[in-house]
Amino acid sequence: MSNFALRLRRVRTIAWKELVDFVRDWRTLVAVIVIPLLIFPLLFFALPKILQMEAEERQANVLDIIIQGDSPDQDLFTLFDESLLNYSSESLPNGLDGDLSQPMGDDERLRNMEVSAILRLQHNQTNGTWNYAILRDSTQELSGEAFSRILEDLKLWESNLTNETLVANGLDPEDTLNPIRWSGDSDNADVASDAEQAGWALSLFIPMIVAMWTASSAIQPSIDMTAGERERGTMEAVLCLPVKRFDLLAGKWLAVATISGTGVILQVVGLLFAVQFITSSNSFLQMPALSTSAFLLLLAAVLLFTVMVVAFELALAVRSRSVKEAGSVLGPMIILIIFPALFAQFINLEGIEGFWFAIPVVNILLAMRELLTDRVISGHVLIWFGSSLVYALLAAWYASKQFNREDLVESIS
Repeated sequence: MSNFALRLRRVRTIAWKELVDFVRDWRTLVAVIVIPLLIFPLLFFALPKILQMEAEERQANVLDIIIQGDSPDQDLFTLFDESLLNYSSESLPNGLDGDLSQPMGDDERLRNMEVSAILRLQHNQTNGTWNYAILRDSTQELSGEAFSRILEDLKLWESNLTNETLVANGLDPEDTLNPIRWSGDSDNADVASDAEQAGWALSLFIPMIVAMWTASSAIQPSIDMTAGERERGTMEAVLCLPVKRFDLLAGKWLAVATISGTGVILQVVGLLFAVQFITSSNSFLQMPALSTSAFLLLLAAVLLFTVMVVAFELALAVRSRSVKEAGSVLGPMIILIIFPALFAQFINLEGIEGFWFAIPVVNILLAMRELLTDRVISGHVLIWFGSSLVYALLAAWYASKQFNREDLVESIS
């Protein structure tokens, strides 16, 4: 057996040993498998259900409102009845001077929820128009619901009045109010295929998921396999084995990368399953139409990002003398990933400058966005691949340097 094959076998053995030790804890299986599979389904299933239930509960409430000022015609009252608005009439307060939005003492009734909203109406006898204002408390949900119902009913009432006026003057409301109309099916005018639309939609989620979950899921195993071993007193024994430290680092990196990669894959599966449930559109769910080169470059981008992140986290963790210290050091890593991940989502890829593809983390996210839409731009590829390779090598070198420190074999006590 050649020396390279022997070292490769040792790396696999170390990685397998670390994986077995790490997954023995049931909490690890929950964190790596169960949580990634449940995050997006729960977010897409439970949250809409809860919001729907809350909306239905608010819509079922009969809300008390007050109409101040001139009385409208019966059509508006009919709309209020259909909207479950229980109304009573009052005169307008004195001193408004044409400004119907002044509370004029009615604010206390709204704050105390004596009424949900107050509609003020003033009819202009000269031209037949109506002025209105709706007083409400935006911090009260029922008051906001009453405001929405009143506003919607006023729009319907206005539309009815407009149509009646047009008909009375011999005009057709449809031709008068809608002189410009779309002809045909708007979906047919979109030249993007279903697969291209799917790639564009996934490019809004997948890069951020890969970045954030790779960074977050690698923290705990990185700490456990470095600072955790130092704290347990097993690091000295491992480093004294007849194994090169670089092989030890490679084995630990492979184990952490496997754990992190599994979490990323399960996150994506959970996302796709949730999207399928929400959209119920098979065309939207098909795989993006990626060319072979785009697919291979996408894998390379994820691999380079994983090498960089995992190596850097291992290096920081191994410098720590305890699990607590490592956690306080690696915790801010999530912020360092979240900020560029969010930032990269808002960068316009059309006519983008090349320097964006040289910025750490941002370059990989932008590369994945481009590749998921099957856009392989050679200039951009050269920049992000070269810069990411440099960052990954620097992270691996830094991690190797930390594993070669002599104080690793010193007892913490």
